[in-house]
Amino acid sequence: MEIQRLGDLKTALGECPVWHGQQLWLMDCRLGLILALNPGTGAVTARHEVPPPLGSFAFNGDDGDCIVLSLKEEIAALNLRNGQLRTLARIEASHPHLRLNDGISLADGSFVVGTMHVFREPGEAPLGGLYRLDTRLHLHKLDDGLGITNGPCVNPVSGRLHVADSAARVIYSYEIAADATLADKQVFVRTDDQDSGPDGCCFDDEGGLWTALVRTGALARFDMQGRLTHKIDLPVAHPSALCFGGPEMADLFVTTISDSGRLSASGPLDGAVLKLTGSGFRGAARPVCRMPV
Repeated sequence: MEIQRLGDLKTALGECPVWHGQQLWLMDCRLGLILALNPGTGAVTARHEVPPPLGSFAFNGDDGDCIVLSLKEEIAALNLRNGQLRTLARIEASHPHLRLNDGISLADGSFVVGTMHVFREPGEAPLGGLYRLDTRLHLHKLDDGLGITNGPCVNPVSGRLHVADSAARVIYSYEIAADATLADKQVFVRTDDQDSGPDGCCFDDEGGLWTALVRTGALARFDMQGRLTHKIDLPVAHPSALCFGGPEMADLFVTTISDSGRLSASGPLDGAVLKLTGSGFRGAARPVCRMPV
């Protein structure tokens, strides 16, 4: 396994790496930036700015000219050619410490995204939850009670949706029903024994779930039974998210944090994008959204 820095980018809150169009896309959530990087040199090839805070994004349609993204309490579409931002939906909850966070596009073209509600009092239930915006722009609430939603991703072998709650240090799995509701909620794995909540997640093509252990500077891989198979220590304090990419979908790209507002670190690679080669695993490209924008 080789771990190297990709380019010289330094993010405050690097998040949501997405492999698309033979480039690595990612966000700096606190600055409201969406960036594309050359996967070989790390040079910034595209830069788009929207009102922060950002939570996540997914490409919309096949031409690569539009993305769906989560802002504080709304889901919007950004035209990458002219910078036009259009609100698609808004969640019902509102609070100074609540915002939309991680999300992903599903095979049916919809967008699933969850909230994070921080600085809660002991015993205070989190507002918000897990939502799905369908391709008719109807917003559905799928679940609630999630403190910090991260890493939604679909197992390519079982077809189950996996969602992390970083605050509770647990990853849940759900069956996606025929009507796109969720059923059979199960605890997939708890990460208390790793001394960290799980942050961003992705799957390899064998059905192994990879997650960023945001508080202990490592990546973990769990097999389909939730057993830890690999743990990779990283030269950063706070890895946030990861994705597979590269010509053979065999490289792992990891975003990191230098100052999230709650977590901070000042090491030489904190905030950098890391590229890991030689893992022996492969991933798959994400589907795109199919929103009428």
